[in-house]
Amino acid sequence: MAPVPGGRVYVRVNGRLDGPKLPIVMVHGGPGGTHGSFLPALDLAGERAVILYDQLDSGRSERPGNRANWTVPRFVEELEAVRRALGVQRWHVLGASWGGTIALEYGARRPAQLAGLVLASPLVSTRSWIADANVLRDELPAETQAVLRACDPPAPITKTCEAATDVFNANFNRRMSATDGMIAYAKAHPNGFNPAIYNGMWGSSEFVATGTLKSYDGEPLLDRLDGARSLFICGQYDEARPVTIDRFARRAHADFAVVPGSGHSLFVDRPAETLGILRPWLRSQDPA
Repeated sequence: MAPVPGGRVYVRVNGRLDGPKLPIVMVHGGPGGTHGSFLPALDLAGERAVILYDQLDSGRSERPGNRANWTVPRFVEELEAVRRALGVQRWHVLGASWGGTIALEYGARRPAQLAGLVLASPLVSTRSWIADANVLRDELPAETQAVLRACDPPAPITKTCEAATDVFNANFNRRMSATDGMIAYAKAHPNGFNPAIYNGMWGSSEFVATGTLKSYDGEPLLDRLDGARSLFICGQYDEARPVTIDRFARRAHADFAVVPGSGHSLFVDRPAETLGILRPWLRSQDPA
């Protein structure tokens, strides 16, 4: 349990922090998700330490429930607090989805401790996220589209809404089922996803943001990244659409890769292919 602004967070390390290759820390999505989505990435631990943690109010971390903690700057400071708690001098940072927002903000500071930055299907701006979601909604059957539109806030969430959302997610979020190992891990640690922080920061719909992130715009930060040390990655069928992520990568003068066959959940849908992209790229960013 590492001390961070606002409380303490759960951190696990697989591999040697003092190994020959720099460690990588992975920042989960949500808000309100857990490190469990990264379990397949532990295959990297044979060559470098893999650091996973649950953000405050999520997973196995403390849950003070103080909305004052639910700000982008505090989550960025939390990431840096994890580094200090582990005594890591330099590392790679990967942020996925909402975790990509945290990683983007961190990378834009260009800290000396950052060796390589991976933005995996990142939330870069709310307007671009919602624009992508609306494009993809229009690709679904007309009946499903109609239900999803009828369920936009402030409409109440019904079982019909949830079923239509499941159709969207099956196409663009998680196209494959979690492995038996991931399911068992989640059952062993049932205090997982926290809907309160998700609804407070985002809202109840992929298509309308009503929380504190509703006006978030990190696109200007793309100009402040070290493009030579940055990689944008997304899935072929990602709700963070490849055309959008490619545009962000070009603006940042960064590398860009698409995981074939994957939706938004890269490490669930196509773990081998995702790691096949990450391994050589991380090695290219390690010190000679």
